[in-house]
Amino acid sequence: MPHFAANLSMMFTEVDFPDRFAAAAGAGFDAVEFLFPYAYPPAQIAEALQANGLTQALFNLPPGDWAAGDRGLAALPARREEFRASVATALTYAAATKVGRVHVMAGIADRVDTTARATYGESLLYLCDKAGAVGLDVVIEPINKRDMPGYFLNDFNYAADLIASLALPNLKLQFDIYHRQILHGDVIKGLQALMHIIGHVQIAAIPDRHEPCSGELDDVRVLGALDALGYTGFVGCEYRPAGETVAGLGWLRHFSQR
Repeated sequence: MPHFAANLSMMFTEVDFPDRFAAAAGAGFDAVEFLFPYAYPPAQIAEALQANGLTQALFNLPPGDWAAGDRGLAALPARREEFRASVATALTYAAATKVGRVHVMAGIADRVDTTARATYGESLLYLCDKAGAVGLDVVIEPINKRDMPGYFLNDFNYAADLIASLALPNLKLQFDIYHRQILHGDVIKGLQALMHIIGHVQIAAIPDRHEPCSGELDDVRVLGALDALGYTGFVGCEYRPAGETVAGLGWLRHFSQR
């Protein structure tokens, strides 16, 4: 059975963020992920994890000014120094939380722009070097244009080719089933083709990004394919509950009984 991690940026929003750790543990999760922890001190996040017996599966590097429209810095030539500072910040939180991987967002940029492409590659080299020195993997995630217009990394094939060309041992693919279906479809074939570079998986129902097993895909079959392919990592539950979070966890109980 997949090892599910509750995404605390989207789930359990009925309570304040610091209380979501206990809520996730109480609902049966033993791992969590979230977008950004930076509004809280590293020690506070670490204490919440420890107090609730939770493993940190993943979080993102600082994205820049999210409220102003930033969606990452890695492909933005004018933000190189800010990106490098964000790496140092993320590694401080990684040490406190004992996370095994971090996700780096590329930013809003045109992938046809050779300067943006070069900057993205340089950023990944820099980050993977710093992260590798402390035993961390780095994951990159293609994101669909509907949810994030203008996002630089919006193609799984480009991501796979880039990972192959950089040949960095700790650079992996974040395979979000929701984004894959919207961008390319062929989810199971994609998993089969890319499993050798997948470092993290996320799931949400398509098209409304609600609970798994409530959309157009047969999520039971998709998650069964992950098992058959030998995936032993986390599956992040990056979905927006259609109603109250706990009331919508019937899908999780289904997998717990398998």
